[in-house]
Amino acid sequence: MSQKPAFSLLQPSGVKIEYKILPEQVMHDLGLDAFCKEISGDATERRMIANVLSKISSDPAVSVYRRQIFGDIYRLPGLRKTLLELFDKIRFMRDFSSMHKTTDEELGLWHLFNRLDDLDSYIKIVETMRDCLFDERIESEGLRSLRDYITELYEDASFAEMKKDIGELKISASDVKSVTLGINVNERFEAVSIGLVSVNKKPFKKSGIVSNFADAIGTKDRIRETSDWDGDLHYQLIDREVKSSFVDYMKKTMAKSEVSLLVSQTSPTDFGPGATVVSATDGAMVNSTFYLDTVVNKMLSTLVKKLRDTLTAYADVAIMNISELVPEFTYYIRCAEFIEHLKEKGCVFCEPQAEAEGGISMEAKGFYNIKLAMAMENAGDIVPNDLFFDRKHCVYILTGANRGGKTTITQAVGQLFVLAQGGLFVPAESFRFEPCDCIYTHFPADEDKTMDLGRLGEECVRFKDIFSLVTEKSLLLLNETFSTTSFEEGYYIAKDSVKALLCKAVRTIYNTHMHKLGEDVEELTGESSSAGAASLIMRTEDSKRSFKVALAKPEGSSYAKDIAEKYGVTYDMLVKFS
Repeated sequence: MSQKPAFSLLQPSGVKIEYKILPEQVMHDLGLDAFCKEISGDATERRMIANVLSKISSDPAVSVYRRQIFGDIYRLPGLRKTLLELFDKIRFMRDFSSMHKTTDEELGLWHLFNRLDDLDSYIKIVETMRDCLFDERIESEGLRSLRDYITELYEDASFAEMKKDIGELKISASDVKSVTLGINVNERFEAVSIGLVSVNKKPFKKSGIVSNFADAIGTKDRIRETSDWDGDLHYQLIDREVKSSFVDYMKKTMAKSEVSLLVSQTSPTDFGPGATVVSATDGAMVNSTFYLDTVVNKMLSTLVKKLRDTLTAYADVAIMNISELVPEFTYYIRCAEFIEHLKEKGCVFCEPQAEAEGGISMEAKGFYNIKLAMAMENAGDIVPNDLFFDRKHCVYILTGANRGGKTTITQAVGQLFVLAQGGLFVPAESFRFEPCDCIYTHFPADEDKTMDLGRLGEECVRFKDIFSLVTEKSLLLLNETFSTTSFEEGYYIAKDSVKALLCKAVRTIYNTHMHKLGEDVEELTGESSSAGAASLIMRTEDSKRSFKVALAKPEGSSYAKDIAEKYGVTYDMLVKFS
């Protein structure tokens, strides 16, 4: 059986997909490291989920393929339960199966029977996986293709026929009383091949040595023309004292090249519940004359090894292909369970709609920050928002009061893209989008990362590196960029940066306290032939934060006022101490 090409639940087969990897810092800036931590308590699963989410492709086919599979997994909890039970069995087989164990000990019938048991368990796993995928409610291209893929694996490995054979070979260990072996020899009576003829429920009966030899080889007429056993064979127990003389006698009297050997299990061992009938040859035995007990032991070891290798090869092709899908299935199942939990809490989720290039490149209605939702006990306290990207609204300058939700909104937009491109339902009432080729974030760095260049120098270097990578398919999220210097210097750098971003038509949200930058959007748009900038504000109502965004001019110096109030340096606060 040949190895089939690997199947994936994360991308459609037959297409070449290019991916970019989101750095850990981006996942942290978007709050998605907290999302992954909440999904699973298992560190290995968390890393796997984070790895899937951080692998970004701008091909809409990938997002659609994943979203359809996730939809089936989410809507069919029974399928999730069956799959998780199967995965436990696969892990158990992988860790404790004798199929892949190696040993320096001689391999006997016990090993043979246990390999048959292992293969029977593997076949049942494959059958269960295939059968659960025949659920008529499954709609996704990915799971239907997987069903066909597993069916083909099953048929290629002849598992149906093997299962029947294994079933017929299921015998009780107490039933195994003897085995019949056949040895082919050459004209020098050297063993050239050995095979297992049968496994028997009755032991052979000891008989007289003289009568046995007389019956078996006393005359030339008694030498049989065929190797087929008709049951008319006598059994001779040969101990070590008479073995040499017996072999010498056989070499002198036998002229033909074939003889049968019967071996009895006088003290039955627990061989396990299975046995088989096979034939095996061993070239290593040519030109080597063995005592019969050595020959028999060698035959059993060689025979079991050959059968073990054959069975393992079949199991490897089928089970290893399925085992490789376990992490991908786990990704969908754990995310489905978590989103189901949030929906039970009252959170709203929708199926994202990935679209090709052209027209609106994002339209989100009723979206919110999933990290914030995870921390809130009452989902009714979530404030949803609407936002869209198109050519005229390519770079948003987001301003508003301090602690008014600017960073929360900025994170939420990035979360929408990552989750949607990961195939998951997203925290919104509806979400249409053109997938991005990568997401870049420019959030304030930790102080220990700015020691060499200073905070402003570090910001400039990092922004330049990011700018060299972004394309019109990218998403760029800036959080208080260039705010670590004076307003005049920061504004000058920020304005030039926005102009450059408009030339590249990069989808951008730039949340900043520099209100003047928001007031200059018309000027910035007029200077660009590629895309437009727009002012986006966090609205205040009756001097209270609403946490709602709106397309509007900046509302004044609310940032400075908030900072002054926070640290008690307004006139009213100061005069209280005079």
